[in-house]
Amino acid sequence: MKKIYIVLTHTGTTLSKIIKNYTKDEFSHVSISLDEQLKEMYSFGRLHPYNPFWAGFVHEYIDQGTFKRFYKTKAKIYALEITQDQYEKVKNSIKQIQIENYKFNIVGLFAAGFHKKIKKDHAFYCAEFVKDVMESANIKTNLPDVVKPEDFKKIDNLQEIYKGTLRKFSI
Repeated sequence: MKKIYIVLTHTGTTLSKIIKNYTKDEFSHVSISLDEQLKEMYSFGRLHPYNPFWAGFVHEYIDQGTFKRFYKTKAKIYALEITQDQYEKVKNSIKQIQIENYKFNIVGLFAAGFHKKIKKDHAFYCAEFVKDVMESANIKTNLPDVVKPEDFKKIDNLQEIYKGTLRKFSI
C-alpha cells in the first residue's frame, strides 16, 4: 500500500478571499502530494507568486513560490492509503498533464461558484485537477460533479495528519 496526500490551503490572497467569502468554506485551494514531506505536491494555481492572472499546472513547494510569499497560509493535510497500482496511475496522470501543457480553467472556476460546470479541453482549476487525477487512478471519491476544495474532506478513509500554518508543517 502507498499513500497520497490531499492538501487544503487558504493563502489569504485576494482571489482566495473572494472564494472563501463566497463559499463560506475554510479552505480555497487543494493540491495533491505523492510524498509525506510534500516535495511532490501539484495543483493548478499561480505560476508566479506576484501575478494571479498567470496560472496553470504548478509543482508547489511549502518554502518557494506562492506559499513562500504568503507565509501565513493555513493548511489541513490528509493522508489517503491507496494501492501501488493506483499510486502509479496518479503519478502517470500528473506526468501526462504536465507534458500536455494544460492551462488554468478560470471560466470553470467562476462557473463552479454558481454550481455550474464548464469544462474546457486541456484546462483545470485546482479541485478539478485533483479530482481528475484521483478518478483516473480509479480511486473512489464520491466527489460532486462541480467540485470545490472543501469537498475533498468527505472522501472515505482520509486521515487528517496536520492542521495549522503550512510553513510549520513537517513530518
